[in-house]
Parts: sequence; C-alpha cells; structure tokens
Amino acid sequence: MMVNTMIDQEEQLLKQTRKQSFRSGASFTLSYTIKNALGTPPESDVTQSRRRLQAWFEHSAPLVQWDVIESPLGPIYIAAGARGVCSVEFGTEANAFLSQLDPLARTEWNPAALAAATAQLRDYFAGRRSHIDLPVDLGSLTPFQRKVLQTARRIPPGKVWTYGQMAHSIGKPQAGRAVGQALGRNPAPIVIPCHRVIASDGSLGGYSGGGGLESKRLLLRLEGAL
Repeated sequence: MMVNTMIDQEEQLLKQTRKQSFRSGASFTLSYTIKNALGTPPESDVTQSRRRLQAWFEHSAPLVQWDVIESPLGPIYIAAGARGVCSVEFGTEANAFLSQLDPLARTEWNPAALAAATAQLRDYFAGRRSHIDLPVDLGSLTPFQRKVLQTARRIPPGKVWTYGQMAHSIGKPQAGRAVGQALGRNPAPIVIPCHRVIASDGSLGGYSGGGGLESKRLLLRLEGAL
C-alpha cells in the first residue's frame, strides 16, 4: 500500500508539473518541457521500480503487529514491534490508531503475536493481576522522558505519587512540570502506569490517555487507589 502511495504521489507531481508548465506560457511545448525537465520513463521501468520498492518494503521495512481487546475503557488497541510494545491507545478508532504508527513500518493485525500482551491486559481489568510486565519500546523518546517513564513503572499498584515526588525520585526536584510533560509522551498508557501520578494537592492532574481524567479515575479505582 505504501509503495502504491509513493508511485501515486510521483504521478500526481507529474500532473501538477504539466499544469504549471501550461500556465507558465513557456515557449517550449509541454511535451518537450516534461521530457527534458523530468523525463518520461517507459512503462517497463515504472513497473520494475514498483517491484523493487515492494520487495524492499516486504523484506526490509520494520514489522509492527497489532490487536484490539474490549475493556471498561472501550476498545484498547495495542501494537508491538521488535523492541516491544510501541503503542497503546483507547478512546479512539482503529483508523486513527493505525495512522499514528511508524509510517515506514509494515502493519499487520496479528492476534497470535499479541496474545501474551492482550492476556495480561484482560487479566488486569478482570482483577487477576495488578502489574503488567511487558517490554515497551521507548526508542523515539529523549533520555529524560525515558527516565521519567521508567520511574513511573516502579510505582506500586494501589499507590500514587505526585509529580513532585517523581521529580525528586529522578534527582531533579524542580522539574515537576517537565515530569508531567514527559508522562504525556507515554506511548503505552496502562502498561506504563502514568495514571498513578497525581498533583500535589491531591487532584488528578492531567492524563494523556484516551478519555482523559475519566479514564484515569477509572484506572485508579480499579487498583484501589481512590
């Protein structure tokens, strides 16, 4: 699909160039301008290029597999690549979830590949487990953001920390606001329990997961923290 999109974009560019050349009033004919400025490859070359791009995509592009489960929060979409879970989304639609995955990756709906992850999520919502133990890919984040999210994973179920406590824990006591921003970059809510971090006045603070503070409240109640 991605390969076809790339070729379609090239064809669209050629069409736009033809229109612009016509409007410019250039003295050269349109066909001469196109052939000399961009070149017009024969159909056999275009077909060969498509095949090469498709082969690269099928054998070299990273693979991201995904699945969806039902939960008290509604459908929860989860995706994982070679380095672990790369996305958890809820309060959204499938198309929106898929659109925010790595655009250079091959995406594949594969419940079997995500079976261990979805089993842990189901057990969590059923009250059969309080801790989700899955690797998470944080490779796209900054070192500071990774440190904050890794620290959030240490908060025990049923407990809450404040943003200030988080900042002290990572050795940056004045960085409470930055901690909140880093938590907002969490690619895997619930798996990384950023919902366990609240404001110093006891209010819920913010939550970037789907459903906002209502989802945060539901998760904390599920864990017995509210």
